[in-house]
Amino acid sequence: MSSQIQSVHTPSVSLSKYRDQHFKGSRHEQEKLLRVSSTLYVGNLSFYTTEEQIHELFSRCGDVRRIIMGLDKFKKTPCGFCFVEYYSRLDAESAMRYINGTRLDDRIVRVDWDAGFIEGRQYGRGKTGGQVRDEYRQDHDLGRGGYGKMVQMGQLGAPSMRE
Repeated sequence: MSSQIQSVHTPSVSLSKYRDQHFKGSRHEQEKLLRVSSTLYVGNLSFYTTEEQIHELFSRCGDVRRIIMGLDKFKKTPCGFCFVEYYSRLDAESAMRYINGTRLDDRIVRVDWDAGFIEGRQYGRGKTGGQVRDEYRQDHDLGRGGYGKMVQMGQLGAPSMRE
């Protein structure tokens, strides 16, 4: 038991400062769930990364219960994130330790603890249906749909080319 508690506090598996602002409950309840959760949030995925690729990578750390792909809430197409649920906290800790910061589909993925998947969270929260971060991005990123949505819609100017 003490090895489990101790491993939660190592830098590679500790809780980040990020907290889901849409969590239904108190900050204390969220913290408590994060400390025992076997669910991970995986971000910075390519829009073209498949569930099979994610399963292949994350199953190297343990038995994956399920993967929930993040979807654009209007188009129902992948939008660069997912949730990975393990059967055990120890397997999820292994994924945090060994997969966070690694490359998948030529992108550095970010893995973080999640308090537990709830239906509806698989949809992007941005105004245009995807992730908020992709709406205001002004760089061109083919793996995430080109320019950000606001640039594509003409609401933000594309960065100018410097001589």
